[in-house]
Amino acid sequence: MRSISSLFSRIGLGRRAVGLILPILLLLGWQYMSTRGASFAYAFSSLSQMQEALRELIASGDLQVNLAASLQRALTGLAIGGSFGLVLGVSMASSRFIDTSVGPLYHILRQVPLMGLVPVFSLWLGNGDTAKLFIVCLSAFFPLVLATYESLRQVDGKFLEVGNVLKLSRAQQFRHILLPAALPNIFTGVSFALAMAWLSTIGSEILFNAGAGLGNLMMNAEMASRMDILVVVTILIGVVGYLLTFVLYRITAYLFRWRKAASE
Repeated sequence: MRSISSLFSRIGLGRRAVGLILPILLLLGWQYMSTRGASFAYAFSSLSQMQEALRELIASGDLQVNLAASLQRALTGLAIGGSFGLVLGVSMASSRFIDTSVGPLYHILRQVPLMGLVPVFSLWLGNGDTAKLFIVCLSAFFPLVLATYESLRQVDGKFLEVGNVLKLSRAQQFRHILLPAALPNIFTGVSFALAMAWLSTIGSEILFNAGAGLGNLMMNAEMASRMDILVVVTILIGVVGYLLTFVLYRITAYLFRWRKAASE
């Protein structure tokens, strides 16, 4: 592995550039499959067709409208569901009574696949934006509860002993000791919650095929037999999800840059 890395370094390829090799190979393989007859051409739209489909979506405004709707839905769901998740996670970690009374129900519910409850949500909330947002909120809620709970419970007990020596109140210990120590791991949970919110956004838009959204755009393309648009939107979903995670990673690295300095 070191020899391969050194080879890439000698020819001027950095780590990020090396990460583009596999996607490029996949695109080349896709292009090759699109040239192998009519049946393959339908299942594997050529790169030129996908480029034209992208231009068509941008020119009509469909891409911008549906992308904005999906992003708004995902980020709103993350904000709402994540906020409730943080509160419940902190409450369960801080109170044995709440942990004992609420914990079992939480762990039961988080095992249930949300997409399997779509018929129930549909009966309760209809097939519009409310049902979609509810699914996204729950998708962000469950992982953040667990991340917050575990992060606070795993704080080194020596830190709390220092708080006792300083005669800090429970509120002061939480504010000045527990929360700062747990925040880096909580942000890892936020990253996972963001990924789940984005995935559930697309899934809910596909299942509740009404209104704007990238999932709805995919379903319309499927009904119109537009494989080129389907592939373009699929790639876009992956790229946007990656960018969201990358931005959050950079924010986390900036906020907790002191950890790296402390470890050096």
